[in-house]
Amino acid sequence: MIHLILGGARSGKSSYALTSAEQYIAPRERRPVFIATATASDEEMRLRITRHQQERGDHWQLEEIPLALAERITNALPNELLLIDCLTLWLNNLFFMTPDDDPAQGVAALKSALDGCQADVVLIANEVGLGVIPMGDITRRYVDQAGWMNQALAAIADKVTFVAAGLPMTLKGESA
Repeated sequence: MIHLILGGARSGKSSYALTSAEQYIAPRERRPVFIATATASDEEMRLRITRHQQERGDHWQLEEIPLALAERITNALPNELLLIDCLTLWLNNLFFMTPDDDPAQGVAALKSALDGCQADVVLIANEVGLGVIPMGDITRRYVDQAGWMNQALAAIADKVTFVAAGLPMTLKGESA
């Protein structure tokens, strides 16, 4: 099962994803693994990371993976539930930590890993295409790549949910 959760900044997508993921754990006897892609690059991001850590229960195993998501997903065990927060931060890491690489290749590797994954996976990503068109080249390329990534992952996901103002809307799959 792959569940993609999309929304804007502060839309409530992380809280919704955590609640949704909790529903998969006990009935399917899954081992919950929270995969964080964020890096604490400044004080504000450190505070965000701390807040997210406090929202999770102690039963979640934390793995910090800013780049190697495809490899981790490829090695996922069938009894795991992976909650990955957040794909747009991961894409940002691809842009800025590996600037000579094509981010589209990283997205293709991620999609391929998800196609063969035996674990349940909940993915969180920002929907960045609903706002103002960015002025700079790098931000326009980032928005384009994020949109293409979301489309590619939505195509293979079993369920896609859009969260706005804390309210989930099912775009694909059965309703909650």
